[in-house]
Amino acid sequence: MLSNEKELNVNLFERLHLLKRIKKVAIKEGATIEEVIEAIESEEADINEMLYQNPPLTDGK
Repeated sequence: MLSNEKELNVNLFERLHLLKRIKKVAIKEGATIEEVIEAIESEEADINEMLYQNPPLTDGK
């Protein structure tokens, strides 16, 4: 289990990076797979929402 917000953010940034790479490949391959790209973008948006939530998970202590 993640112990603090910094660890959570690192984890989310890693996931976000992976999604961006997958999306880039899907587009390069001729992307008639719009549903896949939509799903990736949805997941990307969810991760961004978690990263930039307000108020943050911790109070900065």
